[in-house]
Amino acid sequence: MKALSLFVCCLVIFLTACTTVPHTGRSALHLMNNEELANSAAMSFSFLKQETPISTYPTYNAMLSRVGKRIAKVAEPDMPGEVDWEFVVFDDDSQLNAFAMPGGKVAVYTGLFKVARTDDELAVVVGHEVAHVVAGHSNERASQQMLAAGGALALGVGTAFTDLDGTERALILAAYGAGASVGVLLPYSRTHELEADEIGLLYSAQAGYNPMAAIDFWERMSAEGGAKPPEFLSTHPADHRRINQLKIQLQEVMPIYRATQR
Repeated sequence: MKALSLFVCCLVIFLTACTTVPHTGRSALHLMNNEELANSAAMSFSFLKQETPISTYPTYNAMLSRVGKRIAKVAEPDMPGEVDWEFVVFDDDSQLNAFAMPGGKVAVYTGLFKVARTDDELAVVVGHEVAHVVAGHSNERASQQMLAAGGALALGVGTAFTDLDGTERALILAAYGAGASVGVLLPYSRTHELEADEIGLLYSAQAGYNPMAAIDFWERMSAEGGAKPPEFLSTHPADHRRINQLKIQLQEVMPIYRATQR
């Protein structure tokens, strides 16, 4: 009887919490409330801006503002609700990195501009990060962490997850990208990265940025990145796999880009 009840509860979760990722059509489990995640992310991002130097270099800020607005404009129809896009350049030349948080908070570190030298190349980065937001990868990742840790049962299967306090929400947000099971959660992280590449390249093309720039960008990133762990132990796909996937997708998105140039 307990097994049957657990099965019914799990079935209810999957039927009510499954969503479809725009453009790829992949089914994703979202147990968290998107508005709650966005609010928590906004608080975390605000704190980060107080603790991390923000670049005052006009060229970098102008590039990110310009590219961010165009990418966000083409992505907004895919968002399930209102989004407060914010694009910030953090001043850290040692970081060849960028990240996105729920609700449209996107950051690029100054170090990444050593590799992303043009608007087309920066669009590869911004498109990828915006795609993470649109696809709800933070929600899915947090949901996976909750299930993997038995969190769904601990909180009460089928109950409102808005009962989480601020600390618990922050821990769930922190869990995104923190790593977990090699057999399940790491492969899903790699799925998220490749999916963000796919959707992001489409957004770049729709916004009028040349998708061909993605190949040069990722080849330089691969050269700059140094030694990496084997793919099965990494949250990110191997560079050669990522580049090969992008090359295949170019056949689809180049006509879209060319149409914006007429």
